[in-house]
Formats: sequence, C-alpha cells, structure tokens
Amino acid sequence: MKHWVCWKSRVRDSDGAVRVSRGCTTNLEQVPFYCSTFSSAQSTHPSHTKRHTGGQYAIVCCSGDFCNNGSFPELPPIVYKDGVPMDPNHGKYITRMTAAILGPVLALGLLGAVVILLMRRSHRKRLMAARTLTDPETFYTSDDLLRVTAAGDSTLREYMEHSLTSGSGSGLPLLIQRTLAKQIMLAECIGKGRYGEVWRGVWHGENVAVKIFFSRDEASWSRETEIYSTVLLRHENILGYIGSDMTSRNSCTQLWLVTHHHPLGSLYDHLNRATLNHHQTMKICLSAVNGLVHLHTEIFGTQGKPAIAHRDIKSKNILVKMNGSCVIADFGLAVTHIQATGELDVAANPRVGTKRYMAPEVLDETINTECFESYRRVDIYAFGLVLWEVCRRTLSNGIAEDYKPPFHDLVPNDPSFEDMKKVVCVDQQRPVLPNRWASNTTLSGMAKLMKECWHHNPNVRLPALRIKKTLAKLASSDINVHLNLDF
Repeated sequence: MKHWVCWKSRVRDSDGAVRVSRGCTTNLEQVPFYCSTFSSAQSTHPSHTKRHTGGQYAIVCCSGDFCNNGSFPELPPIVYKDGVPMDPNHGKYITRMTAAILGPVLALGLLGAVVILLMRRSHRKRLMAARTLTDPETFYTSDDLLRVTAAGDSTLREYMEHSLTSGSGSGLPLLIQRTLAKQIMLAECIGKGRYGEVWRGVWHGENVAVKIFFSRDEASWSRETEIYSTVLLRHENILGYIGSDMTSRNSCTQLWLVTHHHPLGSLYDHLNRATLNHHQTMKICLSAVNGLVHLHTEIFGTQGKPAIAHRDIKSKNILVKMNGSCVIADFGLAVTHIQATGELDVAANPRVGTKRYMAPEVLDETINTECFESYRRVDIYAFGLVLWEVCRRTLSNGIAEDYKPPFHDLVPNDPSFEDMKKVVCVDQQRPVLPNRWASNTTLSGMAKLMKECWHHNPNVRLPALRIKKTLAKLASSDINVHLNLDF
C-alpha cells in the first residue's frame, strides 16, 4: 500500500500577489521539498522565503483522507527593513494613491495652462478693442478684419522705378522696400463712389485711409499716384500720402492708394452735420485756398514742384481735419505744368470731373486745353461754389440755411451735361445768395469774392493767391475770428 502525503499552501509573489494550492503525492522523495519548513515567529504555520525573489509561501503537510481540506495557512505580514509590518495590499494601495494624487495635479495643470492661454488671448483682444474708440488718437485692429495679399512681387516697382527718388518726402520709395498692402488691415468701409471705395485701415498701429479703385479706373489711380509722388507736394493743406499698391482680394486685383485718415470726413459731410461760426468758416476757407495756392504754384529749384491744376474741386474732395482746417484730396484728374519747358501733362483718363462744379468753358467746350492757365481758372470757378456751400452754413444772427449743393434748385440730383450747360452757359445762372448775408460784413465780403470766382469770363476770375489775401483781410477785420494769419 502506497503512503500518501498531502499539503496545502499559500504563496505571496514578490509583487504582492497571493495565490493558494493543495494536493497530494506518493513520491516520498518530494516530501522533504514540500514539508521541510522553518516556523514563522508570527504564525503556528511553517513559512518559507522564496529564493532570490523576495516572495513568501506557507505550506502545511498532513497524512490521511481529506486532511488538506479547510482553510489555507496564513502568511506573515510583509516586513520593512526597519521591522515595521506592511499590509500585503500595500503595492496596490501605493498605485491607487499615486494615481489619486497625480491625476488631479495633472488635470489642474492642464486646466491652468488652458486658462492662461485664454487670458493672454483675451488680454490681446482687449488691447485691440481699446483702439476702436472714435477718438482719432486711438487705433483699431481685430481678428475679424480683412487681410490682403500682394498680387505678384512687383507692386509698383516696374510702374515707378524710373521716377522714384529718396528724400523727396513723397512716401512712395517705401514701396521699394516691401509691399504696403501686406501690412494694412482693413477695418471698415467709410465711403463709396463711382471710382471704388474708401476704407479705414490700420497700418503699424495707426489709422490710415485706403482708397480702393476698381480696375476699370486704373488711369485715375495711376495719375493720382504719380501726382502724389511729386517732389515737394507735401503740404499741411494737401492730403498726406503714404503709398500706393496693387494687391488682390477674393481673386480680384485691386488698386490701393493709402493716405492719412481724417475721421471728420469730407467738407460735404461736415457741412451736412453742423452749422459754422465765423471763426470756423474762415479757418475752413483759408486752409482750403492755402492748399489750392500750393497746388497752383510752381516751385523752382533742383528739386522743384510743377504747377498743378486739380480739375475736380468740390466739397467732397476737401477733407476736414480735427483742428478744423482742411486738406485737398483726389488728384485723379490733375494736370501738371513746367514753365521752363512749357510741358503740359494732361494724363489720358476717360473719367470726367463732377458736372455740377464744371465751369462754363468746360461745359460748352470752349476751354483752351493747350493752356495751363485755363485749368487753373476752372479750379477757381469750382472753389467759388465751395465758398457758397460753406457760407450757407455760417450763422449770422443765429440763422443758417440747410445744406444744399450748388444749383440744387435748378438741376436734378445727378445732372447731365445738357442740364448744367443750359443753366450755367445759356441762362448764366449762379447759386442764389441769401438776403441775410447783406447785413453781415464778413458774409457780404465773401459773397463779393465768390462772384469774382465764378464769373462767366475765365479771365476775370481771381487767382488763388488773390483769394487767399482777400480772405485773410476779411478774417482780420472780423472780431469773431481769431486765426494766425501768418501763412
């Protein structure tokens, strides 16, 4: 009869995992292997340390039927090197504890990074939004603004490469350095016309005006760019020029002309908004004619300036600065003249001037197009109409007329050549002068001046310099006008 030896055991692996087993054997040679144990001090059951693994096991051997039934032997607690017992589930506890600590820390760190990113972005937006104020000293930019890209590499390089010089003060040599349109963000459309649109843009943190021409009006853009590039054109009463560029937006080529931005807009807009006192009226008129004198005058010298006739003087082409003075804008139809050579440069341009402001000799086509003086006299006629517009909005005894354009009572809103020719040339009518002007020294003097400006005979019209001196005299004799007349 074979002798059976049975056992039951509990084993703890080095990673803390515990497993149990039981069985019997008839191989007496294996009995010492199973049952030769050392007693544990903490248990009545024998236990062993697994060799080279750091694990433990406890085995109970017995003989007899079903002797290894029942519970398995217990293992002693895990002991640190300093003798403190450790829970056998300590490894799992450490893992859970680590996850419990690191999880929230990582989540908080990620949340903090997102918050910081959003705060920085919000801060940038607040700084940008702060510049949207209507104060002209503030500036504007936004993530929603339109950004444009250059249409090719040349922009104006080929167009103006032979006419650009450094130090002219015209601003155009900037375009040789880089493409201007890439640096400008368009903020809002502030005007539209037959030629295109005018946008307020932001360039290097400053507000600028961007005049965007339709491609069909390239001749006006080219001419205006050429005029603005003239040496010594810069003047306090000429719209400040920054540069021109060819660019594309939405796959359409655009022609840009970038100038200083004047938030009050045109004189036409200004007169529609408000009435004027005598001081404001004289400041507007004197500054406007001061710009016209600069245009009409040729400056001689190594770096001189040709005489320039505007050919489209009107209240919409005169802009009002924040200090109440004016600048002349829009040189798309300008004519230049150099006395030394007799050269008269009338650029080919299908565009015509504003019919409402056209002089009689233009309407009846009797103008001498070979004589530069003829073009200057056309400007003077139109300037006389602008004086009438301004004076109608000037208060006297608390009274001022509503704004109306010249000939508003004689022609439709968009008059034809024939409409204007009949009124101006055939009937020789001029805007009606309000009766109240006769009792006001300044306004009656202005009435006499504008009559000399819009005279039917061009040779009778006053030159711009004479108009300037007459206005200065009227201003100096008006106690309500306080201007520095040292032009």
